[in-house]
Amino acid sequence: MAGRKQFDVDEALRGAMLVFWRWGYSEASIDRLTEGTGLGRGSLYGTFGDKSALFRKSLERYAQTYHPLYEQALSGPHSSPGAVVAAYLGVTLNRIADPDVPDGCLLTMSAAQLPALDAEGQAMVRAMIATLRGMLEQALRAAGAGEREAAELALCTLATNKSLAVLSRAGFSGEELSTVAAVAAR
Repeated sequence: MAGRKQFDVDEALRGAMLVFWRWGYSEASIDRLTEGTGLGRGSLYGTFGDKSALFRKSLERYAQTYHPLYEQALSGPHSSPGAVVAAYLGVTLNRIADPDVPDGCLLTMSAAQLPALDAEGQAMVRAMIATLRGMLEQALRAAGAGEREAAELALCTLATNKSLAVLSRAGFSGEELSTVAAVAAR
């Protein structure tokens, strides 16, 4: 039937998300995106718009996939602020260990390439990081941290999370990454 999509849009979006995750925005060429999604250029553009729009949709998909895992881990109750940090970083370690996704983190890769993104993409990356930071602060306060301690621990936990993503890309072992997370939680 004319005009009807002959492919799974959600699966194509997942493929695009993985391309951006593996290569970053700058190196995610249209050729890589067509290969990763299994779509021709016309279908890619017709379904998702330009590369920037596809990136933003991929980033949304990433958040829809992983933010609920962080929310669940932070929902508590937690016996201490260190337990909050451990729960949060545990989600990160599980994602890094997943053989079905690239090393690292799409959000970390995107933050590192912020100047290459359009204004809307930059705003999305900043908003997603702010959301995670806010979730952490709230959970840390619920676990007994004061305002200032919660803010400082949330920032350090977020920095540790991003460093775990970078170290995983650099080939550090799961054991080494677990050591980083355990020390951060202490």
